[in-house]
Amino acid sequence: MCGIAGLISHDYRKENGARLKQAMVLQNDRGNGLGAGYAAYGIFPVYKDHYAFHVMADSTVAIEEVSHFLKEYFWIAHREEISIWDKVITDHPLFQRFFLQPKLSASDIDPDDFVTEKVIRINTSIDGAFVCSSGKNMGVFKGVGTPKDIYEFFRLDEYQGYCWIGHNRFPTNTPGWWGGAHPFNLLGWSIVHNGEISSYGINRRYLESYGYVCTLQTDTEVAAYLLDLLIRRHGLSIRDAVTVLAPPYWSSTNRMTDVTERNRLVALKIIYESAMLNGPFAILAGFDGGLFSITDNTKLRPMVVGASENYTYFASEVSALYEMEENMAEVSTPRAGQPVIVYYDAEGKGEPS
Repeated sequence: MCGIAGLISHDYRKENGARLKQAMVLQNDRGNGLGAGYAAYGIFPVYKDHYAFHVMADSTVAIEEVSHFLKEYFWIAHREEISIWDKVITDHPLFQRFFLQPKLSASDIDPDDFVTEKVIRINTSIDGAFVCSSGKNMGVFKGVGTPKDIYEFFRLDEYQGYCWIGHNRFPTNTPGWWGGAHPFNLLGWSIVHNGEISSYGINRRYLESYGYVCTLQTDTEVAAYLLDLLIRRHGLSIRDAVTVLAPPYWSSTNRMTDVTERNRLVALKIIYESAMLNGPFAILAGFDGGLFSITDNTKLRPMVVGASENYTYFASEVSALYEMEENMAEVSTPRAGQPVIVYYDAEGKGEPS
């Protein structure tokens, strides 16, 4: 019973995360204090073309080992401590931020492939450290605490972003620890999730066949990696990728009268059978330039969507929408398995689809 919320400006209008925090605080009973977090987009304009690594570590030794590794494979444009307010949470890991450009040895190496491989190497080979976000012009801030605690701990009033997502965790079958809090991130993808992905074992083995390694002891991690695989590496559209994650039932597919569309769905379901997510879930995913939601095909976990003139809002509860915007122009409840995809537009023409 986790709580999730998000907002995105259609015209790249930036704000701190205060409105989102209020939505998360209202949903406080959906968590138990063992995990909360936020992701924000558009927050590093000075280094917007650099990969921003947020590193969480148990010790200065681990931090320096990460730094040594990064110096070998990246140009480090800037390194800094992530600003925290440790009066809120006194028992916490260490946090460092690195703005990076990869040292590519050949022109045909894809920079995102290079970065992904290095993130996985850090997370699997450097004891006591892992990269909790690695995208450009965005960052993930998460840990053990309530949504209010984590917001204040990371001083998120000091950041300005056009898109924010948040999560309040209630872990039931995986540990409550700093690395297991949401969002989960790889490159530009940030995922928050309410529910249980019972297909985790199948999904994980499928991802491992493509070189991904799941290390963070929670089912949500597979969703972030699946989006990267399906969209960035395999070239699927966002709509096709979410269809893979939450496809219609075979009975519904077989009744479709549009033969071309039915054949497309059948092909996706057969080719990507091991990427399908089973279990009750509601997912909210941020990416470079947009935000989308998807639920399982029985909608055993809630998702509501609201819109005003310049924003689209997502939440687990209607009341949380109104914490973000009192004068909501429209509120809707997507059908089970129906994705809602929103892109920002610098000319203010962004809208849900």
